[in-house]
Amino acid sequence: MDGEVDPQEVETLLDEEQPPRVVDIRSPGQFARGHIPGSLNIPFGELPTRVAEIDDADRIVTVCPHGQASVQAARLIKSYEGTADARVESMSGGLTEWGGPLETDDGGETADGDEGPQAPF
Repeated sequence: MDGEVDPQEVETLLDEEQPPRVVDIRSPGQFARGHIPGSLNIPFGELPTRVAEIDDADRIVTVCPHGQASVQAARLIKSYEGTADARVESMSGGLTEWGGPLETDDGGETADGDEGPQAPF
């Protein structure tokens, strides 16, 4: 693992010509409710068998709810032979610190990381 990167820097990096590959390690249900636009969902438990999906990336940023499990995910990804030359970082603070837009699986955007729709009453 090559350290941590703060959410504001990740947001800036996503606007670059070659943005990092953002890997969200949460469950598919959590991912569907809101994720960083363009991120790839690979649940933590699936990383060992799916890491080859990201071995073409030059820079990888792992994301989780609070920035703790993503540290372990970044270490696991960095240990894989195919990503040994990539810069692999964990987003500090996780999605709780993310101030940028979130995309939902229905194609919409949500302004924050809430866990679902508001109650109608």
